[in-house]
Amino acid sequence: MKSSSTDLAQGDDVRLKREVGLVGGVSFIVGTMIGSGIFASPSGVLLYTQSVALDLIVWLVCGLISLAGALSYAELGTLITRSGGEYQYIKSAFGPALAYLFSWTTVVVLKPSAAAAVALTFADYFLQMFSSDCEQELSKKLIALCVILVIAFVHIHSAKFSERIQTYCTIAKVIAIIFIVILGLIQIILGGTETLSSGFQGSQKNVFKLSLAMYQGLW
Repeated sequence: MKSSSTDLAQGDDVRLKREVGLVGGVSFIVGTMIGSGIFASPSGVLLYTQSVALDLIVWLVCGLISLAGALSYAELGTLITRSGGEYQYIKSAFGPALAYLFSWTTVVVLKPSAAAAVALTFADYFLQMFSSDCEQELSKKLIALCVILVIAFVHIHSAKFSERIQTYCTIAKVIAIIFIVILGLIQIILGGTETLSSGFQGSQKNVFKLSLAMYQGLW
């Protein structure tokens, strides 16, 4: 006990064991950037824009905003290399008080609500495999709760196992997106362009509805 106290007194840091490799790190970044909301957002964007052309413009604007945000994070990451992400960035710019408030809000509100939204999306698609009637709110919430508990157990159990699960999920997500894109291109090649020809016909002009479309695209 004495030697341990001496070591700590000499300034030895307690660090987490590094278990995430290159593939796992890349999978984590790709899986985070390509959020699962991409499978739920398109219908919401089209619902609030009411036209194909305006829908594509909203997606373009959302993509440019996301690109600007990604470049900003890349610059901040190279300038402030301390562990902590947004906490360190806000602390360096505005001080520890706002950095703490951001971290508290993230832990209590932002991350749990994002996890709940993704879990409910999974539950919605899962129930659609068995029934087209997805008004089973209780079943949806129970499945979402089970998903969150399983993910929490995986992360607590082992970082390596969590890394493998993340890699498999990222690969499945990318394959699904590529598959959807290929199906769309095949449909266009076969002449299914009647929806594209409508252009801006019926476009939404309500600013509030358009802001909701932007929110859906950015999520």
